[in-house]
Amino acid sequence: MVTYQKLETPLTGGCQCGAVRYRVGVQPENVHLCHCRMCQKAVGGPFAVICPVLKSDFAVTRGAISWFHSSSVARRGFCRDCGTPLIFDYPDYPDIGVLAGSFDQPDRVPPVVQYGVESRVPWWHGIEKLPGDAPTYAEDPQGMLTRIQASNRQHPDHDT
Repeated sequence: MVTYQKLETPLTGGCQCGAVRYRVGVQPENVHLCHCRMCQKAVGGPFAVICPVLKSDFAVTRGAISWFHSSSVARRGFCRDCGTPLIFDYPDYPDIGVLAGSFDQPDRVPPVVQYGVESRVPWWHGIEKLPGDAPTYAEDPQGMLTRIQASNRQHPDHDT
């Protein structure tokens, strides 16, 4: 049985629009990348980063999670308003998988292992060699960053 470490400062997170917010009172264990095709589709990316915690240590603090039953044994939780993926869940299991990107501080939940590697995209192995020193919109001749900031509807990375 996994022993979860209680946190002095809980992890918080939520969806992009702020309709759903949650709190986690323990450090997730066995945080993992899942490259399976179902996870790729569920998050719209090449892998999901899943952070398991006991359901008793997870609390929705605003709104309600909507569910899509992605198989006969698993379901995916998301915000019905903005579509942000939030949760992977086996309803009969005691733990729940919170998706790392929905945490306010995703740097606090580093992955330790990968699963579903048979579906890993072939370009995965070259990612670390890609250039990547420039901040968002470092070259912005059309002023896109200013326009985005002026009309940003994304909820801030903290409780409000």
